[in-house]
Amino acid sequence: MVNRFKIGTRIGAGFAVGLTILAVLGAIAYGTTTTLIRSAEREREAYQILGYLTKLEADLTNAETGQRGYLITGQPRYLEPYDRALLELDNIYGALRLLQSDNPDFQSRLADLDPLIEARLNVLRDGILLRDSGGFEAAQAFIVNDDGRQMMENLRDQINEMRRQEESMLQERAAQSQLSAQQTTRTIAYGIPAAFILISLLGWWLSRNISRPLHKLSETAEQLADGNLGVTLPESTAQDETGILTRTFGQMVTNLRETIRANEDQRRLKSNLADLSQQLQGQRSLESLANLVLTYIAPLVEAQQGVLYVCDTTREPARLKLLSSYAYQARKHLSNEFELGEGLVGQCALEKQRILLTQVPGDYIRISSGLGEAPPLNIVVLPLLFENEVMGVLELASFQRFDGLQLTFLDEASRVAGVMINAIAAYMQTQQLLEQSQVLTEELRQQQEELLQSNHLLEERTESLQESELTLQQQQEELQQSNEELQQLNEELEEKAELLETQKQQVERKNQEVEQARQVLEDQARQLAQSSQYKSEFLANMSHELRTPLNSLLILAKMLSDNGDGNLSDRQVEYSRTIHSAGADLLSLINDILDLAKIESGTMQVAVEALAFTAIQFELERTFQPAAAEKGLQLQIALDPALPNTLTTDPRRLQQILKNLLSNAVKFTERGGVTVRILPVEGDRLAFAVSDTGIGIAPDKQQSIFGAFQQADGTTSRKYGGTGLGLSISLQLAALLGGSIELESQPDEGSTFTLYLPQRYEASEIAPAATNTAREALQPMAPGQRLNGPRPFTAAAASAPAIADRPGP
Repeated sequence: MVNRFKIGTRIGAGFAVGLTILAVLGAIAYGTTTTLIRSAEREREAYQILGYLTKLEADLTNAETGQRGYLITGQPRYLEPYDRALLELDNIYGALRLLQSDNPDFQSRLADLDPLIEARLNVLRDGILLRDSGGFEAAQAFIVNDDGRQMMENLRDQINEMRRQEESMLQERAAQSQLSAQQTTRTIAYGIPAAFILISLLGWWLSRNISRPLHKLSETAEQLADGNLGVTLPESTAQDETGILTRTFGQMVTNLRETIRANEDQRRLKSNLADLSQQLQGQRSLESLANLVLTYIAPLVEAQQGVLYVCDTTREPARLKLLSSYAYQARKHLSNEFELGEGLVGQCALEKQRILLTQVPGDYIRISSGLGEAPPLNIVVLPLLFENEVMGVLELASFQRFDGLQLTFLDEASRVAGVMINAIAAYMQTQQLLEQSQVLTEELRQQQEELLQSNHLLEERTESLQESELTLQQQQEELQQSNEELQQLNEELEEKAELLETQKQQVERKNQEVEQARQVLEDQARQLAQSSQYKSEFLANMSHELRTPLNSLLILAKMLSDNGDGNLSDRQVEYSRTIHSAGADLLSLINDILDLAKIESGTMQVAVEALAFTAIQFELERTFQPAAAEKGLQLQIALDPALPNTLTTDPRRLQQILKNLLSNAVKFTERGGVTVRILPVEGDRLAFAVSDTGIGIAPDKQQSIFGAFQQADGTTSRKYGGTGLGLSISLQLAALLGGSIELESQPDEGSTFTLYLPQRYEASEIAPAATNTAREALQPMAPGQRLNGPRPFTAAAASAPAIADRPGP
């Protein structure tokens, strides 16, 4: 009843009884009581400050966590905690400035905290901007060099110092309040003990009624300061300041406890996801992956039954097939396959959304064990997605309700499972394509060998026919001489004539046989050309089919080698880097084969534009200067003053040829230097001469090295690497650009490759010549005519990666 009134009202009513008699005593008591109220307000402000400081530290941690998540994944949803923290930080800082605005010491400490917060937020903001502009590699370097840990430690030290000062002031104010209450009691008790017994009893009662809840609050605050979050406050129905303070403090304790529990749940969720992802690494079959997913997830979310379906896209329409189960008993009336939209499994895959059943009928499904069986309480169906494509469906049943944390874990775990299913499917597809490619390559090789044998047989027959014709011609000459000598002998002449007629018929038959053999040879030549075209088209199509899954494999290997979550061992990271390196080499080889096939099949396109010579010089110096400096070589790129400002050609193809030639020059040169000269020659043409002081090339090998997959000998490939495609592609690119490549080399003295191109590419003039074989672009060169005299030109070029393949002696 009395607690409904404020403390001031109760004190005023008590003092009104003896106001006329004890005015001085009443004034002193009123002043002391006012001090107690002010101390209570200060304590409430101190608790608010402690709460705001705790929230400030939590928001800074959330902002740092969101920023790190975005730097690692690049997904904007990870910035949501960061954005919320920025808004809450401004509100908290404004509220702290309003509290104790008349306390210069507190305001000074708050002002010292502001630049520390601003500096940390600027560092976080710089990391996000660097991730947006520079990508993952730049963000990774930023994380390695980030000094944010020290900044956060300084912030926490400053916040903890402010918290300790506020707790110390809170204890002092509580002690002052208690001391003031005791002084009031002693003043009333000893001032007028006889005359004002009633007032003394009233003052004692009022003091006890006020100090008891404050004392309980003080004890609770001390326990919280000692880390005891299990402390509870009794329910208070009082409407005075102590009741309001008690309820406010109790709500603060509850909020703090919930915040800590939520943080612990998030930590446990992320730990389980990381553990699941680590266990799924290295799986190479869908069956083992599905079994591992179910056996890991089901016990973790307290599910007693589960099934996993995988989407089979090889059939039309696509179907979901049962791949693995957990404590599942198959039933005759239920199918193991579902189409999209069929049943809850198919509907979940069609909508790509989670389906949760909370009121499961008793006859829907039963979970059985050795002791009995019962229906589940909840069933959840989740899609396993990768880039918004359905990889499979996961269905779980449980005797308990799935709470929010479990559903969140299931959503995240389904994404991890979807990524791994896609990776395994891509790996299996890559293996199948490689096996098919090997089989087809072997068949093509056998056909080529058969055609070569046929060609040899035809050549032998042709030589035999030529010898027969020579013999017949000699016989005809002899017959003519005999005819002149034996004109008088009619009988012998007639016999000779008959013999001549017979031989003539034989010659005609021989000629018919030669004509038939020539036709057979032409038919076989056409079959060989058609086979070569089929090979080129097959390689072009197959290269595209191989590159798509291979790019996915490279991305996954790169993510594993980066080890962003830090859950891989050093050996596993090294294995991932080896996979990525080998895959990159394979992709480079596939690109070479694709470009070579495009040129042979005539599908290469030319993008013509003006190109400045200074741009060529800058690109070549930027690309090869580090490699030359590493080997101690001098790299010089010289432009002739007589050059025009630009040339019109395909920049990408031209730079590809120059990079191939210059890469070979640097690779095969151990000492000395490499020189590139660009100068005009006769007939409105340009020459690009790449000279080195390397190992040189033997004269009998200078023609063969321009063939595809050709090396001078096996030792060069083993020592320097290379596939034998670079010079072949460069030669064909030069021919397609309307130019040619010339070679001048001596063993152990160096080599000079000269590329001749027209200053202006003309498609109408070059297109007819593009059908000629690219080897015709390699022209013989007399001494002293290195960069002079006209040269033939062919058609436009295609791009190919720079492959060091020029053989040594």
